[in-house]
Order: sequence, then structure tokens, then C-alpha cells
Amino acid sequence: MIFAFDTYYYDGKAKTIAVSFNDWEDDEPTKIYTDIIEGVAPYEPGSFYKRELPCILSLLKQVNLEEVELIIVDGYVILEEKHLGLGGYLYQALEHKIPVVGIAKSEFVSKTSVFKEVCRGESKKPLYVTAIGTDRDEVCNAIERMHGKYRMPTLLQIVDTKTKELIH
Repeated sequence: MIFAFDTYYYDGKAKTIAVSFNDWEDDEPTKIYTDIIEGVAPYEPGSFYKRELPCILSLLKQVNLEEVELIIVDGYVILEEKHLGLGGYLYQALEHKIPVVGIAKSEFVSKTSVFKEVCRGESKKPLYVTAIGTDRDEVCNAIERMHGKYRMPTLLQIVDTKTKELIH
């Protein structure tokens, strides 16, 4: 099972959504998970993972980790050589047992290019892909094949949309 995560922040809270799916080309999730945390740490420039990692780990308590083949996060796994992003810290927290892929919508400018650009559909604007614990090129090919004709694959768009639904 593959899991894709995203978190939305509002009023000192964080709403984290994960969708699970079996195949990269699926058009609907097998299940949607939701978790809301209060008292979220403020955003700290250069340390985004400190805010979002606890949210993902909290939601993962609802999941049998033995069934998780791979996790997708909204952001970067690696920012620069030897500088981890959210996904890299998640990989460490999971004791290097579950591969993590980062799919970012904006480019992280660095001295070393650790991401690969993936263009989907007719979009000229790429997604920026990083990975740890798995082959990045294979993952990029899988992301290109994901369902949907737009830049963002259908399942990742569902995760994004669900984070913002029914916020009170």
C-alpha cells in the first residue's frame, strides 16, 4: 500500500490527511485517513519538518506500518546533499524501514541538485521529486503514469483538497 500525506494549518491546529492506494495508476484512494492536532509548533524557516513531522507521525498511529510500501510527502526528502528535508526526517523516524518520496510544487534552490523534475500532462511547470530508500528514477516514471491529466496527479489533488474541507 502506498500512502500520500498533506497537512493544512489553521488557528493553531493542523489537519493531516493521508490517502492510501495500491497502484500508482489508481484514480481513487482505497481509504482516506484524517488527524487533527492542536497546539502545533509555529513555522520555523529552514526547519519545516519540526512542524509537520509530528502531524504525520500522529496520523501513522492509525495505520498498520507493515502494510505500508512507500510514503509520499508534500515537500522534499532531501534539500541538499547531507541536508534532510521533511521526508528524510520521516524516513529516520521510521527507522529506514519505509521508503519516502517527496513531491514538491516549488523548486528549492540549492548548490547541489538532488531533485528530478517531472512534467505531467500539458503542464510546462514541473513537480520536483526527491526520494530515499527507493530508486528516484523509477518513482519519477511512476509519478508520470499516475492518474490525471494535469500537473498534480488525481490522488495528490484529493489529499490537498481534503485537508481544507470542513475547517471550523
